[in-house]
Parts: sequence; C-alpha cells; structure tokens
Amino acid sequence: MTATDTAGGRRRPPTKPLAKRLADAAEPWLYSAPVLVLIIAVMLVPLVLGLSYAFRDIQLLNPFSGGFVGLAHFRELAQDQAFYRALRNTLWWTGASVFLQFLFGLILALLLDKPFAGRGLAQALVFLPWAVPTFLAGLNWAWLFNPVIGPLPHWMAALGLLSAPNNILADPQLAMWGPIIANVWWGIPFFAITLLAALQAIPRDLYEAAAIDGANPLQRFTSITLPFLAPTIAITVLLRTVWIANFADLIIVMTNGGPADRTQIVASYIFTQAFKRLDFGYASAIALVLLVLLLAYSMVIVVIRQKLIEKD
Repeated sequence: MTATDTAGGRRRPPTKPLAKRLADAAEPWLYSAPVLVLIIAVMLVPLVLGLSYAFRDIQLLNPFSGGFVGLAHFRELAQDQAFYRALRNTLWWTGASVFLQFLFGLILALLLDKPFAGRGLAQALVFLPWAVPTFLAGLNWAWLFNPVIGPLPHWMAALGLLSAPNNILADPQLAMWGPIIANVWWGIPFFAITLLAALQAIPRDLYEAAAIDGANPLQRFTSITLPFLAPTIAITVLLRTVWIANFADLIIVMTNGGPADRTQIVASYIFTQAFKRLDFGYASAIALVLLVLLLAYSMVIVVIRQKLIEKD
C-alpha cells in the first residue's frame, strides 16, 4: 500500500515534508515581521524600560544613581500628599472634561444629523478646534482669561458670574475651570464627529415607524437613538477618559499646575518630577500607578460595552 492509499481503497493527499509544513506555518509571521519589529521597537521596548525605571534610582543630576531600589519609590509615593492631591484633581479634571465634551458633542451631533443648507460647511467648522495644536489652544485660552488683555473676565463680571474681572487662573477656587473650559472647547469635535457617524448609521424607518405609533421625540430618542448609540458612547468615553487623564498639555501651558498645586494632575506631576526635578525613577513609579488605574477603568468599560452589544 502506498502513502496515498487507505484501507478502503480511497486516496488521500500525500503528506507534505516537514520543511514544507514549517515554511507554510512561518509564512504569515514572515509577512507580518516588519510590523511586529516596529511595534516591539517603538512600543514594547520603551514601555519595558519605563517600567524598569520605577524600580531603579534614576536621577540625572546624581552620577551615582541607577541602582535597583525595589519598591522604595512606591513606599515614598504612599506617603506623598502631593500625589494624592494630584489624583483628586485628576478625577475632577477628567470627569468634568469628559462629561461636558460628551454632552455638548451629543447635542451638536443631533443638530448636524438634521438636513439643512450648509450642513457640510458646518461639519467642517465643528472639526476646526480639533485641528488646533494643543499648545496654541492653551496659549489662546490663557490670553482670553487674562484680565488685562482678555475679554472673558470682563464678560463674566458683566453677567454676574464674577464679582470683578479677575484672572480665574490665579484663583485657587476657580483655576481648574480655565483648563477644563479650554479642554471642552478642544475636545467637543471628537464626540460630535463620532456620534454623528453613529447617528447616520441608524435606519430611518425605525423613526418613521415609531412616529406612526405615536411616539414623541423624547420617546424616539430614549427607545431608538440611545440604544443604538450606547456601544459607541462606551468606546468614545473610554478613549477620551484615558486620553484626558494622560493629557497635561493645556494645564502645563495655562497654569503649570498652580496656583498652589490646585490644577496639578497626575500627568503634570509626572512631568514635574521627570523634567524639572530630573527624577525619572520616581516619575516612572507614578506613571506605573496611573497605568494600572487606567487599565482597571478600561477593563470595566470594555465589559460594560460588551454587555450592551450582547443586549442588542
């Protein structure tokens, strides 16, 4: 009996040589090798090095640093009141920014979903703030909040929001609102564009059938629009939350964490430790804690999104 015969007389294909089978198995990996090498070189290697710094004493001004210190940085971090204050500020900064960006972005998406003359131009203008570099946006808003040359303090004083046209960026009670307002202005287009794309994917006959059944606009929104948008809302909120929690550009440009650390968030605190105090070991330990917190949050949101998809 040959290799191609069976007991029943039927033929089976010849067995490939071992070298041929190994070559076929390795072929997909060879095609993807350039991308894998790039990912490892650009992402994984810096990540591993950064994580290793959290367990080493890396101080640029100390030529004798660089040794392994174990969990010393984390023990110091557990006693660091400035870190806990920055963590509370991060929750306020991230929560307020994401909520207001989502709220105004959803309203804007609902308006742009309606046909009207010049809608294409309006969509382009909505996207415009997203195209402004964050450094330039921070400088512009710092100028707008300046009580000497900026208009906003005078307008808010005229509306009764301020007792006098003072600089809110120098007020410990109000300073965080400056970067939050700038961040909301800059980030609304992200929610507006993504939610608009999701709105336009909803079948229009569902709204027509609901209108025929007597559903009012609010009922159509809660029973049709929100369920269809729920998975998109979950992923966009996840992305923006992680982004804003790591986003210190506006704060560094507008307030530099002041006054009295009232606008210092964890991301800007990492920047301060690494590039002002030149303590990369301690900064890496803070970054590792922030990474773990954001990973835990991301897992929760992903699970919620999966539940919403399965429910639909």
